[in-house]
Amino acid sequence: MSSSIKEELLRKIESKELVVGVIGLGYVGLPLAVEKAKAGYKTIGFDVQDDKVNMVNEGKNYIGDVVDKELEQIVKSGKLSATKDFSFVKDCDFIAICVPTPLDKYQQPDISYVKKSTMDVSKHLKRGTVVVLESTTYPGTTEELMLPILENGSGLKCEEDFYLAFSPERVDPGNKLFKTKNTPKVVGGVGKDATEVAAALYRSVLEGEVYTVSKPAVAEMEKILENTYRNINIGLINEFAIICHKMGIDIWEVVDAAKTKPYGFQAFYPGPGVGGHCIPLDPFYLTWKAKEYDYHMKLIEASGAINDYMPEFVIERSMKILSKKFKKALNGAKILLLGVAYKKDIDDLRDSPALLIYENFLREGAEVKYYDYYNPSFRDERGGTVYSLKELTKKDINDADLVVITTDHTNLDYEMIAENAKYIFDTKNATAMVKNNRDKIELL
Repeated sequence: MSSSIKEELLRKIESKELVVGVIGLGYVGLPLAVEKAKAGYKTIGFDVQDDKVNMVNEGKNYIGDVVDKELEQIVKSGKLSATKDFSFVKDCDFIAICVPTPLDKYQQPDISYVKKSTMDVSKHLKRGTVVVLESTTYPGTTEELMLPILENGSGLKCEEDFYLAFSPERVDPGNKLFKTKNTPKVVGGVGKDATEVAAALYRSVLEGEVYTVSKPAVAEMEKILENTYRNINIGLINEFAIICHKMGIDIWEVVDAAKTKPYGFQAFYPGPGVGGHCIPLDPFYLTWKAKEYDYHMKLIEASGAINDYMPEFVIERSMKILSKKFKKALNGAKILLLGVAYKKDIDDLRDSPALLIYENFLREGAEVKYYDYYNPSFRDERGGTVYSLKELTKKDINDADLVVITTDHTNLDYEMIAENAKYIFDTKNATAMVKNNRDKIELL
């Protein structure tokens, strides 16, 4: 039975008869659904949020990495539609699950979204379907959690009646070079047939290499390795930034010098903390899983502690700047934050350290305003809405006792900011090209 299922699926991929389902229409799911629809497959997007479903069906984009006109065209052509009704899973031959995998307040994996989505799929799963999890998670999730739910809920047998695989998302919001379409893809299935079929579909849609591994756990672990590598190296450079400041050494100059070495060194840069959904969270999926094996991931825990300290370090440095330069306390000082997104030139606020910095400034009694073209407002810890300055004026800059750059958006005139600011604390080296008024700028 398995061989006939494989042959039929490969035939549907070749003829573009395959119907694709994408569960979760966020930063990962919507770009994936768009690419599959653009490749010629009828694609159904599933989401529990009415606003996302309605916007997709109206051809209205809400994700920065999706081209507005492309979304509009594929919706009008009938290739892409969205629904909250999971009964339409029965119409799908290929289902990609792209739901959030956050940490709870104890920094333990919250896989409730994966579990719920898998249960919803199992109720309507038909024979001859491929299910692929793309959400980042701990090694073992696909086979230990999803497989039994799918088998018990559907009455079907994995490898005989349906295929199951893991293929980690690789999304870098705002990246101008690498998008869903051209980023290499890793695929690991439960059995060779599952791997072959899932890889065949991705190859028919994407331009990047599709690299296969022996089983889902390998693909799950490699994704955690990717983000742990970055987390640890960011923690390393942030710790260097702290000691360099104490020693009176410019960390940015140190990195520029080190990266002249053509081998054995990759440049990482310090900042006010680590944001986004992946780097600050994913490594802790492994620390949680490692405890089953009576092992503590010491490097992950150490780098996490350093990165978590950086927002507090920004507050401490700001206090010292105000005291040393103006003999002024942070309590009652006017602070202007430039940027609240977790990285430049995007509107993504997920786990942004700038939001922690904002809250910490308030707790210290400062009067805080912010400007971010990409984020006209955000919700604070108390559930209220905080609004950006409508435009960044010379008066707003000059009124601030301290301007703190927390996101290095490229649409700002940093020469003008430096000219009008009393003093700038630049945590991102956004002012690197500013030639004048350098005496008013302090780097992280």
